[in-house]
Amino acid sequence: MAVPCVRLALLLCLMIPATVASPRSRSLRKSPAHASASRPTAFFEVDRPPRARGSSGRRCSTLLLSASFGSTFDKPPATAAYSPPSCLVKAGGRASAISLAVLEWRAACRGPQLDRIFGVWLAGAELLRGSTAAPPPNGIVWSVSKDVTRYASLLAAAGNSTFAVYLGNHVNATLTGVYHANVTLHLYLRRTPTTKPTPATAPADLIVPMSRALPLNGGLWFPIQSAADVASKSVALPSNTYRAVLELYFSSHQDDELWYKNQPGYQNGPFREVTARVDGVLAGSVCPFPVIYPGGIYPLLWRPIAPIGSFNLPTYDIELTPFLGKLLDGKAHEFAFAVTNAMDVWYIDANLHLWLDPRGTATTAGLVSYAAPPTNTTSSKSADPVDTHYHATADRLVSATGWVKSSYGNITTNATRTFALDYLLTFETLDLTILADTGVVATDGAGGVLYSAQTHGNFPLGWVYQQNSLTVTHGLEETTVAAGRWSSAPPYRSLRTTQSSLVEDEEGGGKSWGVRQTYRYNATDGCYFRNVTSSNYSVVSDHSNELCVKGAASAGVGTVTAALPAVNLP
Repeated sequence: MAVPCVRLALLLCLMIPATVASPRSRSLRKSPAHASASRPTAFFEVDRPPRARGSSGRRCSTLLLSASFGSTFDKPPATAAYSPPSCLVKAGGRASAISLAVLEWRAACRGPQLDRIFGVWLAGAELLRGSTAAPPPNGIVWSVSKDVTRYASLLAAAGNSTFAVYLGNHVNATLTGVYHANVTLHLYLRRTPTTKPTPATAPADLIVPMSRALPLNGGLWFPIQSAADVASKSVALPSNTYRAVLELYFSSHQDDELWYKNQPGYQNGPFREVTARVDGVLAGSVCPFPVIYPGGIYPLLWRPIAPIGSFNLPTYDIELTPFLGKLLDGKAHEFAFAVTNAMDVWYIDANLHLWLDPRGTATTAGLVSYAAPPTNTTSSKSADPVDTHYHATADRLVSATGWVKSSYGNITTNATRTFALDYLLTFETLDLTILADTGVVATDGAGGVLYSAQTHGNFPLGWVYQQNSLTVTHGLEETTVAAGRWSSAPPYRSLRTTQSSLVEDEEGGGKSWGVRQTYRYNATDGCYFRNVTSSNYSVVSDHSNELCVKGAASAGVGTVTAALPAVNLP
């Protein structure tokens, strides 16, 4: 017989799942419970600040758009004309003059409101997707700074283009919050502009958007409302393309926002896979990082420290170079996107990054090998009617090898993507792990490595419900090893961040909550560490440095074990 869910009644019983135990356990220090009634609360996502290298050290900043978003759901995006900033024009106007480009989103909202998704596009190419926070009545402020250097060719493109922002908000007598946002571009220019960018690994020469075209109502993304839905765009590639990478943007909402908690046989289960096909052939698939929005699961869990990846959603690269043999005929080819087991609704679009041979009018290419067996999935339910367990797994491999002949010689590229999902649900706990591996290796005719990158990702999510408390632990671990004569990436980089959040019922009907997060980035080009703890709306401990500490990347985050003074829900 099921135990009642008591006071956390907003959570469905089967949604109330589990946490991964931490090797270190420390209690939070107490702090004032209430957010200030006179000034907004600063919310933030823990992330590494973008760093400029090889630049003049001076920043050139341009306000691209300032807009307010009240009742904007299913209305046209806010738009502004864009042309390259004057500082870039004075530096010669080339994309290679940009050492670092940072897109800054800075926003505020006063009054209660839900978390909302927003997107930012330039000339139809998406640059940033994020969620707002879920504001309490006193309001919030928050900002996001994203490295957008990979879009340098788009930022430097001559002529006018359209900069667009969509944030679908709804205002009524209860939800009164209006979002006010400024979007600013910060450019750091090289002391000496590069005249010959590194082949294949410098920012792409051309970025082709795969999104809906303005004018329209809503975002430029395509809606995917079911597993049968397919979004597509037809594009003809330049004949001198020698490398192609498809960058995917997507996010899940409404019925599928919490897809990762679904038990097998309910709401299409806990497995989702985003697929990209070229002329009907599967080119790559992604089992997504389980993003939690700031209003997701239980809003107090994420105040004021936002969930991992929520303010700046991750994107995913699919190497298309092995498939160029069928794409260089000057004809339009269909790029199609779908979501396995999708429910209403996912938003998806893509950017096609292309590298063009500067000395050749046309390249030739061919596919050498290809393997994409069907996804393996399993699901089961234990026979015990009292202590029921649900288990599900999924895994897949997509691998392709192809050659491209250009003025750089005959280059063979192998691209491989694999993932494995493991899901275990009980009445009180959820334990979800997603492993994702990607690899790209490009070699010359003699077998020498021109560039390679091997990335291993581990995305654990767990929660546990115990009487009158809910604890959620969420993590992202990603390690990349890069090499090759053309490689411009750090030879080694590792990111490990873990977040533990707790909300508890208190006597008298109040609630208390706390968040602890550690973030460690170690790389051959620099390091960053931050350890931050909050109690209710207050940050009670915050330490950061840029020291590289050997072996420190394996340190975990202490589970939040005690919360905090009682506070009534806003």
